[in-house]
Amino acid sequence: MQNNRIFDLVVIGGGPSGMMCAGRAAELGKRALLIEKNKELGKKLSLTGGGRCNITNAEFDTRAFLANFPEAKEFLFSPFSKFSVKDTFEFFEKRGLPLVVEGRKRAFPKTQNANDVVAVMENYVKKNNVEIKAGMKVTDILKNEDGTFLIKTKSDENFIARKVALASGIGGEGVAILQKLGHTVKEPNPNLVPLTTDEKWVHALSGVSLSFMTIRFRQDEKNKLKKTGKILFTHFGISGPLVLNASFEVKKLLEKGPVAASIDMFPDTEENELDRRVWRLFEKNKNKILKNILPEMMEKSLAEQVLNLPGINLAAKEANAVTKEERKALVKKMKDLSFPITGTLGFEKAIIADGGVALTEVNFANMTSKIHPNLYLLGDVLDINRPSGGFSLQLCWTTGWMAGSDIGK
Repeated sequence: MQNNRIFDLVVIGGGPSGMMCAGRAAELGKRALLIEKNKELGKKLSLTGGGRCNITNAEFDTRAFLANFPEAKEFLFSPFSKFSVKDTFEFFEKRGLPLVVEGRKRAFPKTQNANDVVAVMENYVKKNNVEIKAGMKVTDILKNEDGTFLIKTKSDENFIARKVALASGIGGEGVAILQKLGHTVKEPNPNLVPLTTDEKWVHALSGVSLSFMTIRFRQDEKNKLKKTGKILFTHFGISGPLVLNASFEVKKLLEKGPVAASIDMFPDTEENELDRRVWRLFEKNKNKILKNILPEMMEKSLAEQVLNLPGINLAAKEANAVTKEERKALVKKMKDLSFPITGTLGFEKAIIADGGVALTEVNFANMTSKIHPNLYLLGDVLDINRPSGGFSLQLCWTTGWMAGSDIGK
């Protein structure tokens, strides 16, 4: 033990909850070490919200906010009563980063740059003299007889910690370490993750986003799930807030059998009314080919792909040559643009993963393990399912602050 450096706190994981915990404990006078396996802190944080960072959700009523955590809300009242959404706004604005609120109460930095959020957190950590070890991987956490912990790393540089905060998420070696420490851990699954398809026409639309669409997910010819919102086509399938929030349930459906997605491009328009709109468009442009006139109703590249789909094949046809049956088939496709879903992109592209430590094994009054009182469990280490929209990061800010404050005492 004499050859190992001793810290009041070692935080494993340099993401939002880890930086918050280390910075807060050090601010209150503790000697803290922050270990991050990536070469820089906040790597995933810098990519969130499409690079803009959906920092929290501006629902200031704590009960209403926690309604978004249906299975965990009873556990979370205690920490959120001490560090709430309002406290997150104050924390960042006090440090020169004002926030703005957009649709669905999503809050972003006014600069619209996730790197500015990372910079605030890095500055918070460094200003309070937290020692940082980036590019270092923890391989094991062992309990010493005196109640301290031995932190072993891949680089053979080991540390002694009076208290340890696990803020590394639940992927990789986290499960094995937690199980070895006696915790019940639900195996992680990627959650809030883009969906994949083999359909080439979907891949060809990569980068196209549709602002107000309804998507249904079908299995055995039955609608199992319906969502309305923004859809983003990608080179592998579909993404965007609507898709991410449906991915958990779609993944469960896929375990039972094939799933198909169906996009309604005109969710507010009945099929017969849409048919009349298309007919009027054709009447107005009788001598023009369809690929030049359908973009009046939808995004150009999308119109081109739809017109070239099997069973449609109307791109080069003039409006006055389209039969009633062909027009109705096109309208039906505009209301039911379907394709198979083959899976999800997995952990690397998941915003969060479900799974983690059983909530009954955590003391939420201070975020400690009920098995090891000097072990703190933060953020994505906890088995808490939540939607996108700032809820995941708020969970990190709150649990990190709670743990740091308790350690600081």
